Amino acid sequence: MPQHLPALRLTGATVLTDRSMVDQPLAVENGQIVDHAVSELDLTGYLVMPGIIDLHGDAFEHHMAPRPTAPFPLRTGLVGTDRDAAANGVTTAWMAQSWSWEGGHRGPDYAEAFMAAHAAYAPFMQTDLRIQIRCETHTMDTQDRLLAAIETYGIDYVIFNNHLDEALALSKAKPEDIMLWAKKAGRTPEEHMALVHAAKARDADVPRYLCNLAHAFDSAGVTYGSHDDPDGATRERFSMIGARVCEFPTGMGAAVVARTWNDPVLMGAPNVVRGGSQSGNIAATDLIAQDACDALVSDYYYPALAQAAFALSDSGLRSLPDAWAMISSEPARIAGLSDRGSLTPGQRADLTVIHADTRQIEATMAGGRWTHLCGEVANRVMRMPRGFSVAAE
Repeated sequence: MPQHLPALRLTGATVLTDRSMVDQPLAVENGQIVDHAVSELDLTGYLVMPGIIDLHGDAFEHHMAPRPTAPFPLRTGLVGTDRDAAANGVTTAWMAQSWSWEGGHRGPDYAEAFMAAHAAYAPFMQTDLRIQIRCETHTMDTQDRLLAAIETYGIDYVIFNNHLDEALALSKAKPEDIMLWAKKAGRTPEEHMALVHAAKARDADVPRYLCNLAHAFDSAGVTYGSHDDPDGATRERFSMIGARVCEFPTGMGAAVVARTWNDPVLMGAPNVVRGGSQSGNIAATDLIAQDACDALVSDYYYPALAQAAFALSDSGLRSLPDAWAMISSEPARIAGLSDRGSLTPGQRADLTVIHADTRQIEATMAGGRWTHLCGEVANRVMRMPRGFSVAAE
């Protein structure tokens, strides 16, 4: 983000600060929240909330390939993801890119190309887009290659997951799903299942591999965890090697163990908005009701983040400030981002402007620059004297 951005004082809005909704001005200057500013923007009728921090999302895949057989250039997909995130109030987001034995868009070749494209696009980003590597547990032969990519591209977040058991179960219960899975990777179902069985045969090599990676991640300051833990024993094993983030536990047992170990639990915002898991796993609201969920992530749909916060508030499960913390200050804490997540002086000027009645996001600011403007907020900004920065400049 550029420096020396003009000062701006937002007035008339209800602002979320210090876990309270208050009617007070908010000032930004030079990309940060400050105490005072002169130029004013009247936001009467709006809520000003901290920018949304998304720890896990794969909506970017729809921008990379709107249809499985219609891929677009990686840079085009990154631009689309950038705009999509900003339009939904997201100011920091991790894109969950697989590193898997599956190949295709989930394989190491694609992952390295994606990381290179991301690095090339970085100077032009509006949203602070980052990459999370979803590392399959049975990719032992790529250890050096993976660590080299993480170092080269500054990857700061890795999640372990294991799709082998899912593949074995689907091959018996839903072979048509295996056909689609194989087709996406450019192979026959028989070839796909041969890979699955070959990987499964190396179960004994997995613990040492994960411990090697954990040691390297600790040395490099990489945050890491696991995805889709099916039970408490699995969560405990991951926690013991330092993989503390618990993404999408599929049942209460894994979440309870995570809570016992004080490991952060992440669930999908679409799960909250839709009233349950699209894959038949535990409902996020059940975990939230038991204080067993710390943060919400976009999963596959950016609009669900803000919608989930309002849904939790409307249902009485959380106050709006506490619900919004699950998509702002809590993700910042989990990721170790001390410079964002709240609207207090000295923090990065990341904020989301929401119409109080319609609850539509009409503006997003990231690092002190407008990255999304529409509706009446855009009209009010256009009526201001020239000088305040927008991302398109």
